[in-house]
Amino acid sequence: MRVKDLPEISKLSTPEKILLVEDLWDNISADDSSIPVPKSHKAELDKRLKRYQSAPGTLLSLDDLREKIEKRK
Repeated sequence: MRVKDLPEISKLSTPEKILLVEDLWDNISADDSSIPVPKSHKAELDKRLKRYQSAPGTLLSLDDLREKIEKRK
């Protein structure tokens, strides 16, 4: 299905279209079991987890990151 198949969508303002997309995404993500995760994504997550586990001290915690950001203001 395309936007051209639903002429009502073309009549919406940009903010209304954004809200529609958000509603559609919420509807899709409510059932995440139907969304397949590619093997390449899983492999990348595994790689990043291993890198973190091998050198966790080289990364910032969320609190440390927030503190650095606040200091820049």
